[in-house]
This record gives sequence, C-alpha cells and structure tokens, in this order.
Amino acid sequence: MSMATGTIMSKGSNGAAGSGHLSPHAGRGRIPSEAKRSEGIRVRGRRRESELGESPPHPTCFTSQELRSQVDPGSSPGQALSPQAGRGGASGTAALYRLMAWLSPGYPVGAFSYSGGLEWAVEAGDVRDAETLQRWLEVVIRQGGGFCDAVVLVHAHAAVAAGAAEKNLRAVAELAAALTPSKERHLETTAQGRAFVDATRAAWPCAAFDRLLAAWDGPVAYPVAVGVAAAGHGIAVEPCVGAYMQAIAANLVSAGVRLIPLGQTAGQRVLAALEETIAASAQRALATPLDEVGGASFRADLATIRHETQYTRLFRS
Repeated sequence: MSMATGTIMSKGSNGAAGSGHLSPHAGRGRIPSEAKRSEGIRVRGRRRESELGESPPHPTCFTSQELRSQVDPGSSPGQALSPQAGRGGASGTAALYRLMAWLSPGYPVGAFSYSGGLEWAVEAGDVRDAETLQRWLEVVIRQGGGFCDAVVLVHAHAAVAAGAAEKNLRAVAELAAALTPSKERHLETTAQGRAFVDATRAAWPCAAFDRLLAAWDGPVAYPVAVGVAAAGHGIAVEPCVGAYMQAIAANLVSAGVRLIPLGQTAGQRVLAALEETIAASAQRALATPLDEVGGASFRADLATIRHETQYTRLFRS
C-alpha cells in the first residue's frame, strides 16, 4: 500500500572556516563594507562560472576516505562510490541524501493527492481527532497496507542486490500489483511507482531499472520502484525500508491534518507517536518471507473501496 523531511540549513560565519562548526558568534558583527561585499560577489561569481562546465555530482558521490571505508570497503581516495556501497547495513552521506530526496514530499510522485481511504474514514466518523488518527495509522502500519508495502520493498531490494534471476524480480513486481484491495489503491501505488521510476531514471539513473522493466512489463508498484532504486544505488535495505514507512506515515498525517482538520503541531505529535510503531514494523518486514505477506486492516481496505463512490472528495484515494 503506497501511502507516500525536512531541510537542515546552516550558515557559516567568521571563525567557522576550517573547523566545520559554527562559532558562538555566528551571524553577529557588523555588515561588511560595500567594497568587501562586491569583492566577495565577484569571487563567488568566478567560482560559479568555472563550475558550470563540470559534470553534475550525481549519480556518483565523492566522500572522505574515512567515511568511504565504512560505506565502500576497499575504495581509494577520489574514487566514486561503487554500486555495492551501502550494502550490508552500512550507510553514508550519499545514501542519506538520496533517500531524503526520493522520499521527500517534494519528489514528483504526487503523494500529496492520495489518502489511502483516510478521507472516507474522516467522513464516516472513524477518524475525528488526533487520537483516532493515530490509532488508524497504527493499524495501517502494523497490520495493513503500510506493512505489506514494506515487505514488498525488502524483497524487491533483495532480488536486485543479490543479482537474482529476472523471474524473482518479476514475481515480486507481479505480486505487488495484485495485492491492492481496490481500484483506487491500485491507481495510488502504480501511478506513484511509474512516476518514481521516470523521475529517478532521469536524475539518478542505474541499471537496476533496466532489469526491472525487462523482467516486468506490467504496472510497477511504488514500493517495488523504491526498493529497486535503493538496491541499484547500493543503499542498504534497513534504512531504506524505515525511511519509506516514515514517508507513508508522514503523508497520511498530512492528509489527516487537512481533512479533520488538525493543527500542524498536533499532526507532528501524531507522527512522533508513530515512531516506535514504524521502527518495529520495519524490523518485522525485514524478516517476513514474501509468501507470508498479508494484512488484517479490513476497515482501512473497506475505506479505500467506499472512497470510490464518495460524493465530495479532495483526494484520489
């Protein structure tokens, strides 16, 4: 079930150069003179012009040798991360950057337009405040489509990372497309899956997508697309499945904030309360065989069916 951040900003200051840390006086002091400001602008402008001719930094990433030894054993200074970087539980700045980008609300998959049946649950009175929203999402993540998505992602990742036969990858993709309990849920996961494949192939291309499309010519479910991308870029499955489930929860909380409605702070409290549920469900998904995937969230599945005929709707599911 595909129900799918923030930005950390920092500023440098006098005394911060070379250390990489902000000084206690960061941002304080007098505004530099016009001459110094214009000189700084000219220097920065020349640097930008020289950089325009260089290749963009992705899809490869260069990191310090100390970090690379954790992410990609056997690498040498100045060498790009190999396709195996980040496997076996290791992670690095490149893996974190890509997961944050791919699962950000700003990634062009249209996640904001889907509620996974939550819109009907609000209209029916099942979800009416922060407490009932949290309970609803706990069921979806522990026992419903959120958990099923996580299991599918894990096995799609494994099929690519292990270099398994194409029939294995096809089996995962085919099951994921068949698991959806309603027409709108099928649209939700396959539309986002297709959009994710298109956007990621354009910005972060890798051979794993070619394998997927060669093995399976049907609709691609969202968790399959994310799992294949992560494996193709050498990103470990553990952080990937956790980040994916957090993105599902965050998207549904956002829908709940708009539908109930709730305040933004109340929505963040719900998301914070789901942290342990997400972590436990992600760990369980890592150990669940594909032939044991399944859920027990009947009311949530029914909501996705009832939403198809709901008279007034803001969301596509």
